[in-house]
Amino acid sequence: MNRRLQSVWLFGLVLVIWEVASRTGLLDPLFFPPPTRVFAEGRRLISTGELPSQLGATLRRVLGGFALGAVAGLAVGIAMGCVAVVRKTLEPFVSALYTTPKMSLLPMVMLLFGVGDRSRLLLIAAASFLILVMQASDAIRGMNRSYVEVARNYGATRWMLVRKVYVMAALPQVFTGLRLAVGRALIVTISLEIISAQDGLGSMIWMSWQTFATEKLYLGVILTGVLGALCHSSLKRLEVMAVPWKSR
Repeated sequence: MNRRLQSVWLFGLVLVIWEVASRTGLLDPLFFPPPTRVFAEGRRLISTGELPSQLGATLRRVLGGFALGAVAGLAVGIAMGCVAVVRKTLEPFVSALYTTPKMSLLPMVMLLFGVGDRSRLLLIAAASFLILVMQASDAIRGMNRSYVEVARNYGATRWMLVRKVYVMAALPQVFTGLRLAVGRALIVTISLEIISAQDGLGSMIWMSWQTFATEKLYLGVILTGVLGALCHSSLKRLEVMAVPWKSR
């Protein structure tokens, strides 16, 4: 069995069982419409332009918030890992924010920054930021200190240590953090769209539930899962290129 088939056979089997059970009455098609009807609804929404619009809105929020949070989180995490004073100063705040439900911050953020996408992007970025801060900081603190000593013996400056030793040693764990962060960004995005947005997959799922459009509801949920899987696999491919020594 080739690797591509290994990745999708279980998903395909679930779809076949679901289709048969719904067609034969084992599952109520009102609550569990067969996948063929769900995919037919997807084709219809593509032809009307609604689905590309909803998917584009979600992608814009996920990627925008994730990029902002990841860049800031890496910078702060590296600083916390390399400089003890920075770590001791920021660690209590990072720990407190990490355990705070992000949805509970939405009213306060909307009060300060308005009800538009700016508030949503800030919360999505915050979710990604906190994961990257913790992953980068822990990776640098847990690295083999002999790497630093060898680099210093060869005359490495402080900046060279950060670029060539700390960052490179932390990369495997940082990519783990990136995969976790993009998943968290997607979760927060869908949650925010359900609560407060007028477009996006989360809004489509919520409106489908309110109008009992079950085919559209399942389509939104399936697309959310597919989007998460694609983001995860893309980062895995990027990791293979950026950190080739990890696979060895």
